[in-house]
Amino acid sequence: MSLKADYLKYTLHFRFEAGTSRGTLTEKTSYIIRLSDDENPTVIGYGECGPLKGLSYDDRPDFEECLRQYCDEFTAMDLQLFSWNVPIILNQVISPQFPSILFGFETAMLDFLMGGKRIIRPSDFISGQRSLPINGLIWMGSQSFMRQQIEEKLLAGYTTLKLKIGAIDFNQECDLLAMIRERFPADQITLRVDANGAFAPEEAMKKLERLAGFDLHSIEQPIRKGQPDLLADLCKHSPLPIALDEELIGQMEYVHKFRLLKKIQPQYIVLKPTLLGGLRHCDEWIELANRLNIGWWLTSALESNIGLNAVAQYTAQFKHLLPQGLGTGQLYHNNVDSPLVVEHGQLRYDLSRSWNLGPLFMDASH
Repeated sequence: MSLKADYLKYTLHFRFEAGTSRGTLTEKTSYIIRLSDDENPTVIGYGECGPLKGLSYDDRPDFEECLRQYCDEFTAMDLQLFSWNVPIILNQVISPQFPSILFGFETAMLDFLMGGKRIIRPSDFISGQRSLPINGLIWMGSQSFMRQQIEEKLLAGYTTLKLKIGAIDFNQECDLLAMIRERFPADQITLRVDANGAFAPEEAMKKLERLAGFDLHSIEQPIRKGQPDLLADLCKHSPLPIALDEELIGQMEYVHKFRLLKKIQPQYIVLKPTLLGGLRHCDEWIELANRLNIGWWLTSALESNIGLNAVAQYTAQFKHLLPQGLGTGQLYHNNVDSPLVVEHGQLRYDLSRSWNLGPLFMDASH
């Protein structure tokens, strides 16, 4: 066995201008790692590295250069791959400063070990017997655009909606929440909001109190990350449950994860493997959250269907799930075809559909 690692650079194009509190997105670049073996060229493991601009720990100008170097080093080591040495390779070969590369290599290795079939973990989800509950994501934009998205998601059968807030006037955002609540009480439609750190510290509690009037499930990251004392105080006194999101980024040591959660005591945490260093780091967060009685859910981070597939399969090992943030496969008009299908607010694996990675090679630049 002589393992070779390389990557394909792929630009995903949004179907619409996706608004966040950090600006508007029209495209997203991902790097698809390929692991292959000269002795068995039909088996190829794929994993996705997709750092998010302005958010990822490894959003840096030399990212692609570093990825190329890691691929070259991986190939030069002439590694043999087994399930037991995947964590060792990740620990020894790739710096924790590159969480998305850790996720990409981890899932590529798991895919390779399972025969290169885009399966990283057998489950009743992969066999088509179980679907995963997901939230419908409402992107920022004008009030009319957000209203249009809400109507589409309700029509599509979603029972949990997540609204990104913090970009338009707060009163208009509250009007949208009021519109939904006038038609659907909390026992029919669950509402989450995500502020992406947009609230100023001095106004945060007042806004949380107003939002609580709409019977929301939770709010993600109300204030900018890096203010643990203030966030701990908000979590203690807020009438609305708070979920940590950006706050978790960069916490790569188990003891640091524990200290953060113990200090802030959030009601929930949101886990994005691309931003947190892959699946084994999510294992640590989940173990700690369960121990500290903190709720959690997983969310994709604008990956293509390759990354989304890995996150979904990882998620499927858990039972009694809250709605997860796994619906982003529909965002792009040039996503790779996959068995992943969203129906009635559920993500399922349709065995009648196959993978088509052809677009990766047409757009490839390495």
